[in-house]
Order: sequence, then structure tokens, then C-alpha cells
Amino acid sequence: MDIVIRRVEREEYAALGEITARAYLDDGLLDFGESDAYLAELRDVAKRAGAAEVLVAVEGGRLLGGVTFVPGPGPMADLAVPGEAEIRMLAVDRAARGRGAGEALVRACVERARAVEGCVGVILSTQRSMRSAHRIYERLGFVRTPERDWNPVPEWDDITLLTYQLTL
Repeated sequence: MDIVIRRVEREEYAALGEITARAYLDDGLLDFGESDAYLAELRDVAKRAGAAEVLVAVEGGRLLGGVTFVPGPGPMADLAVPGEAEIRMLAVDRAARGRGAGEALVRACVERARAVEGCVGVILSTQRSMRSAHRIYERLGFVRTPERDWNPVPEWDDITLLTYQLTL
């Protein structure tokens, strides 16, 4: 069966929210575990879908994962400046990993960015430990932009997100 990338449907919000939350929790990506404030953001697909484009990877009717495509600066952008799109909250269900869903989701975001008038690049943030994701980004032509690395929780010195950028 082929993996299909499409917009999330309203009845899939809860399932995608849980896939995203579990991916971050189970991979140890939330510094405060179940009490991490970011967990609520990961689960809130309705909020993301209201401010950006949420895409899902589906195979044979089964939801494999999702990503948020932000077409430019706005409420869902962390770093995008005019002329940039942003990729956020890429997550694939643990049982579905290694089958190309993550790469298909990133490719879909790049395609969408190319269709945005005036968009010349795509930016994303990632954690140091997300090595599988880094390999996807690098394979697709993204390069590290250490000058844009940032800390989403400034009061904690040891939380730094790495950035990657693709020039279109």
C-alpha cells in the first residue's frame, strides 16, 4: 500500500494529537515529561489546523503521523520571517516508523512552500536527539543554520533547539 499525504480531517484531531504527544513523550523529547506544558500544544490539533495547514500520512486508512506546515510568519510560526515557510511538530507513530511517512510529510511541506508566492525558504527547529529526523532533513537538502538556534524556555539554559533551512 502507498502512503497518502493529505490535510487532517476534524475527526482525526484527537488521534493525531495523541500520536504527536506519544512520539515526543516516548522518545524522551519533553524535558518535563507528562507535566511539560508543551504537551498540551502537541495535542491541540484543532488550534494548529485553525492557524496553519496540518497534514497527515495515511496508509490503508491508518493514520501514521502528521506535521504542521506554516506558510509564513504568523501565530503558529516560531522562526519564519517573510519569505519563509516553517515546518513544525513532525511526528510518526512508533509502530509506523522506517516506512517513509516522515520523509513524505516533509516532502509535502516543501512542495507546499514552493507553491507559496514569494516563499524562498523553509525553516524548522529540532532537538539534538532527533537524529532520524536530521537524516531526513539533510537527505532533502536542508542545511544547519546554527546562527538561528534558539531556546524556547530561556529560563532553562540547557534547552537549545537546532535549526535547519532549505533554500527553494
